[in-house]
Amino acid sequence: MAQRRNNYPLLENIEILDIADKGNTFAKFNELALFITGGVPGDIVDIQVTKKKKSFLEGRIVKTHQLSTLRDTPFCDYFGACGGCKWQHMAYPEQLKFKQRQVSDQLQRIGKVELPEITPIMPAPATKFYRNKLEFSFSHLRWLLDKDKNLEDQGELRGLGFHVPGRFDKVVDIDQCWLQPEPSNAIRNGLRKFALDNDFSFFNIRAHEGLLRTLILRDTMQGELMVIVTFFDNEPEKIEAVMNYLKTAFPQITSLMYAINQKGNDSIYDQNVLLYIGKDHIIEDFEGIQFKIGPKSFFQTNSKQALELYKITRDYAEIKSTDVVYDLYTGTGTIANFIAHQAKKVVGIEYVPEAIDDAKVNAQHNKINNSLFFAGDMKDVLTSEFIALHGKPDVLITDPPRAGMHEDVIARIMEAEPKVIVYVSCNAATQARDLSLMSSKYKVIKVQAVDMFPHTHHTESVVKLKLI
Repeated sequence: MAQRRNNYPLLENIEILDIADKGNTFAKFNELALFITGGVPGDIVDIQVTKKKKSFLEGRIVKTHQLSTLRDTPFCDYFGACGGCKWQHMAYPEQLKFKQRQVSDQLQRIGKVELPEITPIMPAPATKFYRNKLEFSFSHLRWLLDKDKNLEDQGELRGLGFHVPGRFDKVVDIDQCWLQPEPSNAIRNGLRKFALDNDFSFFNIRAHEGLLRTLILRDTMQGELMVIVTFFDNEPEKIEAVMNYLKTAFPQITSLMYAINQKGNDSIYDQNVLLYIGKDHIIEDFEGIQFKIGPKSFFQTNSKQALELYKITRDYAEIKSTDVVYDLYTGTGTIANFIAHQAKKVVGIEYVPEAIDDAKVNAQHNKINNSLFFAGDMKDVLTSEFIALHGKPDVLITDPPRAGMHEDVIARIMEAEPKVIVYVSCNAATQARDLSLMSSKYKVIKVQAVDMFPHTHHTESVVKLKLI
């Protein structure tokens, strides 16, 4: 074992044993846990330690001696640089095995609840070009890959792509991204070329200056396409030139919009988004239920798999025509409106007021008159008085953010005692914690993991609980 000048050791011939948190990997060295960036279980590697703690080490791979049989060849030229699709180097069936086991382990280890036999994970119908939304950043500085080294001599360092992990001021300039179907790549590459040909400035996040800031692309299974360009500098003639170029070069765009964002972060949720041409929304269709998606709307970013997720949720809920259904963390009311025709009444609650506005519009658009939507902090809205006013839920669906549910929300659910709870989660660890808090009254009877994001460690899990 060699030693580095910084006293962090180089560990040689280490076998990677398993997948760890956030898609990283795990090994052991002298009984210490060793968490590694990259790699696949079964690899034998040399690891440069980058962090030392009493109970664990962290490190990165500096040499590979033997490749795992679980590996696959990454299909993206930017694998390992842009920070996305971290599991491209692992065969997809192996990804599914690890995701399935992760859900099972976390529910049992953290939740310590009795589980039924878990249904095999639902694979994604497509492992490439599955996203309906991507956001790219303009930057005056690109991260130089090996193929880009000559650009530094030419003085052309502007880029349009994804931020490099840990480097907020640089982007990997992307030519071909495998996440979103065409014309996503054509629009991004065309706009970059147009901007460079006209010498338009790209955003400098350190100096807070530059014309072009972000490019957002959204599409639907019906072929509608929304493009949103955000600018930092308010230069009307240049903005008009950019928008006119997109309108002319890509007539298939159904909603072309822009915003001028001069605040400290890229979010447009508090910005005025202006319509340049077309509609101010796009429409997604799930089994005849249409969802209006505006520039600020939240919508599951894998449409095909979202439909399957909602079907599982609907099946688990076993809704009858006499049932009052509560849909907590309803977002834009997608689940609520999707199942409304089966219920007597649906009550949706969500923190973001704009999302609730979308939910109401979607209900009206689909002629759904038995859904009610309310905006506010869940623990403040879902009170005993609220439940008394709107009726105790027979069925409760909850799809909280990664942090899970507040203890006060769980307490109100336990008081209301719905016969069935369907808990949809993007974080099995916090889901397990919440299931444990409900275990005195509820039994888990079904569990289904769903792969929404191939080549990443992220997994959705749907759990059905029944009142004991």
